[in-house]
Amino acid sequence: MKTANGAFGGYELRTTNPGAAVDFYADVLGSQVGNTPGLGVSPLPERAAALGAPAHWLGHIAVADVDGAARRILEQGGEQRGPTRTTSDGQATRVILRDPFGAIVAVAAERDEPSGAVAWHELHVRDHARAWALYGEMFGWRKTEALDLGPALGSYEMFSFGEGGPSVGGMVSSARMPQVHTHWLFYFRVDDLDAALTRVRARGGNVLEPRRLPSGDRLAPCEDPQGAAFGLYSSAARA
Repeated sequence: MKTANGAFGGYELRTTNPGAAVDFYADVLGSQVGNTPGLGVSPLPERAAALGAPAHWLGHIAVADVDGAARRILEQGGEQRGPTRTTSDGQATRVILRDPFGAIVAVAAERDEPSGAVAWHELHVRDHARAWALYGEMFGWRKTEALDLGPALGSYEMFSFGEGGPSVGGMVSSARMPQVHTHWLFYFRVDDLDAALTRVRARGGNVLEPRRLPSGDRLAPCEDPQGAAFGLYSSAARA
């Protein structure tokens, strides 16, 4: 099975301490990051660290034409971060980019065995309407529901990866708030949210207050001990 074009399908933790991070996520998620299809782990690149980048999860959006997708993002004001990954015959398989709004994301060739571990994809940005205009048009995403978060944050716009699909994430103009930077936040599926949050705290991570989606599903932003932001997600049937 391959990841559908335009969908997130692979996630890589780029961290300052891969060994400690693997142990942390194995305890919190019950799965082996680095040995689970679609969930990789690697050292935070020295160049990224020198530029002040924290440990982070990098999401890969599957595309049929990696060079073409990267070019379109660059034309909109994005920046390439690091060299293009290629096959032995020079065909591009991955490009890491800073999108025009400041979030780091990768476009990559279709991936076998997409990870089902990530349940929700959340873009924190200064202007979610501008971000939606790029991501929605370029990757074929569709708006599903909207949640009013009040005057400070405005609308939380949920989306699917294609027409008629289930909601898989949301965009919100939260990066206008103090101490919130533009980034993609990926929420990992767990059976028992409260128990998983207890494990995060016990292993030295940080947890923010859980919230509930219109579907009844619950999710909570977290931070691992190396400073990488991630989230935990539990469906209504289990929450």
